[in-house]
Amino acid sequence: MAYSSSSSLSWAQPNFSNFRELGSYPTTTTSSSSSSSSVSLSLQKRVNCALQSTPAIHRPPTAVAVKEHTGKWNLFQKAAAMVLDSVEGALISRESEHPLPKTSDPDVQISGNFSPVPEQSVRRNLPVTGKIPDCIQGVYVRNGANPLFEPVAGHHFFDGDGMVHAVKFENGNAGYACRFTETQRLVQERALGRPIFPKAIGELHGHFGIARLMLFYARGMFGLVNHNAGIGVANAGLVYFNNRLLAMSEDDLPYQVKVTAAGDLKTVGRYDFNNQLKNTMIAHPKVDPVSGEMFALSYDVIKKPYLKYFRFSPTGEKSPDVEIPLSEATMMHDFAITEKFVVIPDQQVVFKLPEMIRGGSPVVYDKEKTSRFGILNKYAKDSSEIKWIEAPDCFCFHLWNAWEEPETDEIVVIGSCMTPPDSIFNECDESLESVLSEIRLNLKTGKSIRKPIMSESDQVNLEAGMVNRNKLGRKTQFAYLAIAEPWPKVSGFAKVDLCSGEVKKYNYGDGKYGGEPLFFPRDSNSENEDDGYILTFVHNEKTWKSELQIVNAMTLELEATVKLPSRVPYGFHGTFISAKDLEKQAP
Repeated sequence: MAYSSSSSLSWAQPNFSNFRELGSYPTTTTSSSSSSSSVSLSLQKRVNCALQSTPAIHRPPTAVAVKEHTGKWNLFQKAAAMVLDSVEGALISRESEHPLPKTSDPDVQISGNFSPVPEQSVRRNLPVTGKIPDCIQGVYVRNGANPLFEPVAGHHFFDGDGMVHAVKFENGNAGYACRFTETQRLVQERALGRPIFPKAIGELHGHFGIARLMLFYARGMFGLVNHNAGIGVANAGLVYFNNRLLAMSEDDLPYQVKVTAAGDLKTVGRYDFNNQLKNTMIAHPKVDPVSGEMFALSYDVIKKPYLKYFRFSPTGEKSPDVEIPLSEATMMHDFAITEKFVVIPDQQVVFKLPEMIRGGSPVVYDKEKTSRFGILNKYAKDSSEIKWIEAPDCFCFHLWNAWEEPETDEIVVIGSCMTPPDSIFNECDESLESVLSEIRLNLKTGKSIRKPIMSESDQVNLEAGMVNRNKLGRKTQFAYLAIAEPWPKVSGFAKVDLCSGEVKKYNYGDGKYGGEPLFFPRDSNSENEDDGYILTFVHNEKTWKSELQIVNAMTLELEATVKLPSRVPYGFHGTFISAKDLEKQAP
């Protein structure tokens, strides 16, 4: 099956003819009455309308543009392209004969408000209900997955192209814009007019995944794509460091994105810290609020060393890599820092590429492995003094904070322990639980203790959030975490007292769902750790409108609501850049 220009360009203005009932993700389609069907169709029309609005700048290439791009190929390349396209078409046709699991079914993974939107140029002076606090001056940015093209096979929500959504605040006014991060992957696929890079989670499983990889690298050999310029999507994390906003996913180097004076977003390019960074970098580097340094990890799923640790000075000078000895490649999305140490999780979700040969997923839950945490001095020059402490049956996709308690020789780690550990990546019958936990690692005895922070009656799934970042690596009282219910939607956030276990909940509203709560400190010198505001994008699934809510973190009362000009899909992680920092942005 060869691609036609019309079919390959359909995702920018999609027709969701097989769209599942909105809000069904990740459950299967169910029958409904005629009245509920009409509501579903009504909402579907709204989604189509939002998606079919014309992007402000970035339009998918026309058939002529694609022809101009492929016209640069020589006869040998054109012949190779035809053969490889035919092979790919046959593979996809064969793969389509088998039902996809929910974790890689596009109809499930990117339905409803998980579905993509076009870019939006700056819209200023947005309607505001209430009053934006005077201290909020700067820009709130949040990352997310937003596929440019309709998937041709399997697709996981994590596979989408990175898009940054930005709300700029200035003297009580707010403006909004959203833009794709111009990764090398997106740039090449847009020029070709269709998806061509393998989807890391949705497609790379079994023999089909192996074939997709072989096709991709064959295209690289013939010069049809450049796989040496980066293959990542930059859709997960955002960090502002050394006067640069960096968009990240752990499959590539970071991408620098500039916030313009008007509040728009412009991709500067792939950023290697002036040729210092040779490896990929995970999506959750940690900036120490006292020293101003940034600490990071890089992992490799193919060859040793599977894991490296490094740091950057406040002005961007990189330390030498410290190789962390691991016997196998481990999925490592996050880690933690304290004042003196880095805390490195080595958990039970691992990469086993031979599983693809046996027809399975390379992301595997290894029940025979014992989870552990490595404690290493932040300024170590090698890993000889790393101390590993086992923490059985502990998988934390995110670690919210960690600190030292010298009086007991313990490192306290705060994370959400997820079971089953691989439920995000592999379909399973068991329902997911994400329990906010305190994990105590005793440096003297080498033992660990793990306990839930909240009482059993208060237990809810808590995922995505943060502590006051001015307290990162130090003992904190509060954490602000998304209430991921009904999973995977987020119905509100919880303010949890990490000492007492007391939890206070804020609901986004009837029919409203959002994402990660961002804590904005009103004054970094305040005596009260919770003196600040929560910022979060919220979407109303009844009216199909999106907004930004600003909530007082001390009282959990709504201070202001900013009405947004276009839909904001559910996404991942964000940060806030102050007006003063915006003025210092690197070119």
